[in-house]
Amino acid sequence: MEFSIPENSALVLIDVQMAWNDTSWGRRNNPKAEEVMSDALAFWRKRNFPIIHVRHDSRNPQSLLREGKPGFEFKPEATPVGDEPIIVKHVNSGFIGTDLEQRIRSKGIHNLFFAGITTDHCVSTTVRMAANLGFRAFVIEDACVAFDRKDMNGKIIRAQDVHRVNIASLNGEFATILRYEDLS
Repeated sequence: MEFSIPENSALVLIDVQMAWNDTSWGRRNNPKAEEVMSDALAFWRKRNFPIIHVRHDSRNPQSLLREGKPGFEFKPEATPVGDEPIIVKHVNSGFIGTDLEQRIRSKGIHNLFFAGITTDHCVSTTVRMAANLGFRAFVIEDACVAFDRKDMNGKIIRAQDVHRVNIASLNGEFATILRYEDLS
């Protein structure tokens, strides 16, 4: 499937931070996701389309995602350049407690393409809220990452299954799901 990106579109990269390299998160899916994110960034930059970076700053002093800790920094594949805006959030949604919605609306952006970490937390939450706010949401699924999770009985749910279920839950109701190779 080939998909042509409308001009009033932005790429929103969510929480592509060094903390996710820590082994304490466990196994993950999409080992090439950061490479795909980097390709998507290059694609958007080449066309001079808007890019927005969302970064998590945990209020938990022990968190790897806390400002001042190495994990707070952006991964090299997704480092902002020039005047690409950086939105700092403290909860799962990039819209809560930030000016993300106002920034998007002030630029006349109607279509939001999402990528980032993690599929089941901040990506899903932000995508759902974007759709509820009336934006057209798209998820570049091969540019998103999930980690193994434990269910209520302590049984491991594989990262790829966590990712697939969350992508399936977003598909159609909240977002259009794409792969990077679909973009043109």
